[in-house]
Amino acid sequence: MAQDTPISDNRGERILAFMIASAVGLSIIAFLTIIIGTATGVTNFGEGLWPVAIVLPSIGLPIGLILMIVLIVKSGLRRGRETRDAGN
Repeated sequence: MAQDTPISDNRGERILAFMIASAVGLSIIAFLTIIIGTATGVTNFGEGLWPVAIVLPSIGLPIGLILMIVLIVKSGLRRGRETRDAGN
């Protein structure tokens, strides 16, 4: 195995990936709680934590999409830079 390949630190990409996973994951969990609440017969979604569960998917999913685009661009730029550096 070649030992001359440098290990690049991708901390920013890992942080973005965890942010995407948490935003999308929380949104999906909130969406599922709304579905389960409706199935169990909850009629008053205006009290308690229900308003948060209703609003969270409409905020979290677009944020997750924007962060995913940022991650793809950042990863593409890093790979291009690594390819350019490896050619010299």
